[in-house]
Amino acid sequence: MTKYLLDENVGESLRKGLHTRYPDIVVWRINDPAAPSIETLDPDILLWCEANGFMLVTNNRGSMPDHLRDHLASGHHFPGMITLNRKMSSRETIDELALIWGATNPNEYADQITYLPLR
Repeated sequence: MTKYLLDENVGESLRKGLHTRYPDIVVWRINDPAAPSIETLDPDILLWCEANGFMLVTNNRGSMPDHLRDHLASGHHFPGMITLNRKMSSRETIDELALIWGATNPNEYADQITYLPLR
């Protein structure tokens, strides 16, 4: 099953909403005890996600795509990146993340960026 790492700019309310509606989803956030700290550079977050099998959930449409391109160009792989859409409600976002979690093969999103909404 898919595991999510929320970057530091994704609110805690998203994790709480996911856990409330879908308690089996593994959702960690930057600065959780076993996750990268807030000071971790984006390329190192990608390495951590690769090593630990977490998809990254982010709002970063600026630099993160470039970091992922560099990550892949250096021969690494990545479980996938989901970029949130600020125009979507929390409920819509939770539903989309739950759909990815429950209805897809984790490798389906490998080495790519997925922008919400899926449709």
